Amino acid sequence: MRGVDVGVAAMPVLSVQDLKMYYLVERRGWVRAVDGVSFDLEKGEALGLVGESGCGKSSLGITILRILPFNAKIFGGKVVLEGKDILQMPEDKFRKEIRWKKISMVFQGAMNALNPVMRVGDQIAEAILLHEDVGRQEALERARNLLKLVGIDPSRANSYPHEFSGGMRQRAMIAMALACNPSVMIADEPTTALDVIVQAQILKLIKDIQRRLGISTILVTHDLSIVADLCDKVAVMYAGKIVELGPAEKIYYRPLHPYTAKLLGAVPSVKGKRRRLEFIPGAPPDLLYPPPGCRFHPRCPYAEEICKKEEPPMKEVNGVKVACHRVEELWNL
Repeated sequence: MRGVDVGVAAMPVLSVQDLKMYYLVERRGWVRAVDGVSFDLEKGEALGLVGESGCGKSSLGITILRILPFNAKIFGGKVVLEGKDILQMPEDKFRKEIRWKKISMVFQGAMNALNPVMRVGDQIAEAILLHEDVGRQEALERARNLLKLVGIDPSRANSYPHEFSGGMRQRAMIAMALACNPSVMIADEPTTALDVIVQAQILKLIKDIQRRLGISTILVTHDLSIVADLCDKVAVMYAGKIVELGPAEKIYYRPLHPYTAKLLGAVPSVKGKRRRLEFIPGAPPDLLYPPPGCRFHPRCPYAEEICKKEEPPMKEVNGVKVACHRVEELWNL
């Protein structure tokens, strides 16, 4: 874990406020994938977004970047970038000034994200040509420099994606995300389908680039060990909502939400004492018909009547924001 220098309080680079995005399932209704999510991201800060598959992590990323499928709709909230609500921008202005210029994304599964019939260098240069007033040769030269930055020989700019290994494709995606010097980079499961050695190399690369360039980063993952190494803050997401948010050190050493505690309890320790691993009974709720009250209550061992009826407000406890009715009682805070 690492820290960010804290000086005079400044406006966050990115502020997500009560964001709601639902998917329409024909003849069934709306899936509440992102349902009232709020967080701030400071300059140079790394935020880890964790939770089970299907909790809405990736949906949050594509909502911020406004690359939604045809059946998705933003129902409310704000995404404030450098003081401006970018959700209110017309699409052409957003495409020109924000997407990839200010906020970029490293997509999950680089082979699917890269165009198989375009050379890698051309794909990186295309992002530069679309957003900046430069010539093709300058864009290609910048693409080669970006490949060098992520540890790929610049001559490989002439290669096609299928000629790259999985790790090289992921590095190329990171180079593409950096093409226009964005303020914020969203990395969506950047180590999916890579072996552990290549995973470590990619994570080290992201860490080095973030420190060197000062880019604010949102790391979407289900791997808690990755977040512990790379991130300053952690946001724990469950069933479309953030249930705990705070500094990584505080959440890892003393999780306050029962869901966070169960997640961390399910991770084996290499150095600690041998212990029985935790597990969470049941399955995440159907977000077409989410349960009333706290959405975790059907699986929570501490749930009481109030948990089944009233949605818990997000409250700050010891520098951590947590949505749990019983947090003070359970932890004697």
